[in-house]
Amino acid sequence: MSSAKSSWPELVGILATLAATEIAHERPDVAVEVLPPGAPLPPGYNAERVRVFIDNSGIVSQTPVIG
Repeated sequence: MSSAKSSWPELVGILATLAATEIAHERPDVAVEVLPPGAPLPPGYNAERVRVFIDNSGIVSQTPVIG
């Protein structure tokens, strides 16, 4: 799946629920984790995970990427 999408810069600034739905639609093979500010992060890369970092209002604050 080398041509599969691995980042979603267009989702920065939208609601986390919409972002997670879009990622799951485009990449049903990965798990989507929505993480609020200050959430603990386990170390390590995971090719089957996308982390969606949000602000206190539930808005995507960083580009979601595989890892």
